Formats: sequence, structure tokens, C-alpha cells
Amino acid sequence: MNDLSEEEYDALDELWTNNPPRVSGDGQSGFFMKHRNEIAILDNFSAAWLRLKSEETKKTITELIAELVREKIAV
Repeated sequence: MNDLSEEEYDALDELWTNNPPRVSGDGQSGFFMKHRNEIAILDNFSAAWLRLKSEETKKTITELIAELVREKIAV
């Protein structure tokens, strides 16, 4: 999916927006991240950890992921 045209990206974006993937049967576990040509589906453990940390720190999941990436790069 690295070489999508703008039209292909728009079609895929519309498809995923109107038909989001089901990541679990309970509707509460897991979530997906959509950014341009990248879609990441997290396992239930990772999603639950991020939600817990988000509530605990009052930071968004995006902020937490950004911090984790910066920490990993710094190492």
C-alpha cells in the first residue's frame, strides 16, 4: 500500500471510514490508527494499556504513542 494514487487513497479512506474494521467481538477492545497510507491495528493488550495510561496521565493516546516513539529514538 505504499504506492497509492490520490484517487486510490481517497477510495480506501472512504471504504474504511464507512466500514471500520471490527477489532473484537465486544466492541471495546483494540482500536485502529489511520494516517494517510498507514493503518495499524493494535492487539487488545496494547490498546488496554494505552487506554489505562491515557486515563492515568490525562494524556491522549496520540501523545502517549509520540512519547514512546521519542523515548525509543533517544535510546
